[in-house]
Amino acid sequence: YFLFAYAILRSIPNKLGGVLALAASVLILFLIPLLHMSKQRAMTFRPLSQLLFWTLVANLLILTWIGSQPVEHPFIIIGQLASLSYFTILLILFPTLGALENKILNL
Repeated sequence: YFLFAYAILRSIPNKLGGVLALAASVLILFLIPLLHMSKQRAMTFRPLSQLLFWTLVANLLILTWIGSQPVEHPFIIIGQLASLSYFTILLILFPTLGALENKILNL
């Protein structure tokens, strides 16, 4: 169940960078409640957040699959792109979308 983190570890060629990314990929899951910026808690009336959530689920499935594959040419690139999108979705897109939804709710 931590194959996604193993895929992130393998996607970075530098050993220290890979270990830091591995630790960050697991620790970021504990920061998700702090990164939630939207005033509305339920995702029922937030279609953009629903789309982003299912994109994250698909990304985690891709990372899990990549973690079980051998370290070869196409899998390395796919793992690097999926790792980048994992951190982008969780650190940038979710908080930005929450702030945008707050502005939309105030209108």
